[in-house]
Amino acid sequence: MPGYRQLSRNRDFTVLWIGDTVSELGSALSMFVFPLIAYALSGSALTAALVEAAYLGGLCATLLPAGVLADRVDRKRIMLVSSATGCAAYTSLAVAGASGHLVLPHLGAVALVAGVAAGVFNPAQTSAIRSVVSTEDLPTALSQNQARQHVASLLGGPLGGALYAVTRWVPFAVDAVTFAIACVTVSRVRTDLSAPHRTHEPLRQQLTEGFRFMWARPFFRTLMAWSSMTNLVTNAIFFVVVLRMVQQDVPAAQIGLVSTAAGLGGILGAMMAPSLIQRLPTGRLTVLIGWMCCLPLVPLAFSSSTWTACTSTFLLLLLNPVGNAGIGSYRMAVTPDHLQGRVSSTSQFVSMSVMPLAPLLGGWLLEHEGGTFAISVLVVATALLAVLLTSSRSIRSVPKPSEWAVPAEEPVLAA
Repeated sequence: MPGYRQLSRNRDFTVLWIGDTVSELGSALSMFVFPLIAYALSGSALTAALVEAAYLGGLCATLLPAGVLADRVDRKRIMLVSSATGCAAYTSLAVAGASGHLVLPHLGAVALVAGVAAGVFNPAQTSAIRSVVSTEDLPTALSQNQARQHVASLLGGPLGGALYAVTRWVPFAVDAVTFAIACVTVSRVRTDLSAPHRTHEPLRQQLTEGFRFMWARPFFRTLMAWSSMTNLVTNAIFFVVVLRMVQQDVPAAQIGLVSTAAGLGGILGAMMAPSLIQRLPTGRLTVLIGWMCCLPLVPLAFSSSTWTACTSTFLLLLLNPVGNAGIGSYRMAVTPDHLQGRVSSTSQFVSMSVMPLAPLLGGWLLEHEGGTFAISVLVVATALLAVLLTSSRSIRSVPKPSEWAVPAEEPVLAA
């Protein structure tokens, strides 16, 4: 079975992974301090939320056209430009902070630019992984990516807080350095990451081709509905959980333990992912993930303690990397190379598009119905979504990776 040791011999993947890990850690600490600085400058919680929303808005708005770009332009060049943009944006904040000229509009503009840069970078990076990693190594490669994300999530908050305590602009200076490191690592990739040469199609057709590819396949069609609604419901649950602890005057350090538990669960899950993905049929694994997005949350309806929240979060995130890596590997394996960017961006866009509604849903239920009722309703919703996966034959029938039917790349035409 392919594993981490074998993948470590893949020079180009290792180079990409190191650069992306450093960059993602820098972004995590910057995202932690964005609302803190916005609140310090404005005194408004709403303004602080809007700065963070600017980043998410830039990211989501860019994903679909970025998928088209990744399938039409050299992916290495895209990653270099995106990383350089992030470096320049965060450098401008560090300089403004060091000179005493850091203002709210500048902060919001950089948040938006950083979100756009991330939205452009992600589809190109996913397509690049498909180019530098063989099909049999995809589960391990994506598992390592999941580990990278959870490590960044685990360390970003504490590190960002420590740097913010030194002085508020230092986290941005560190993030600028991480993006510079990403530029260096991407430039050292030797694999040809140029996009396939194809006849130019109308822009509207290019934007929708990734969606049409996924919609035509029942497995992905079902997953699109499940992933978007599950992201909405589970994020609403944890918004209720955290806000309920705030209302109960739980110390901030204890609330932070919930994020720590999530990070630890995610890292452990990423370590287990390659073995589980290879041993279990992908369809059955997907069904298992559906129920693991439900069952660990049930105790939250009966207890509001910090330890219950930590335990539920740990178990929820334990198999989440396994599902993300397994489903992502299958999607990449069966997607033709000329569609890798668009299919990846479509998948990410659909799953993230409703997430801004999560705090609104959770907040409304908490305010009008109370925490216990709010969580109970949302947990029931996760159960219904798990039933959706369980009842889908197209989900259950997908075999192990060794039995995936990987289609040949369709012929491409010169532009």
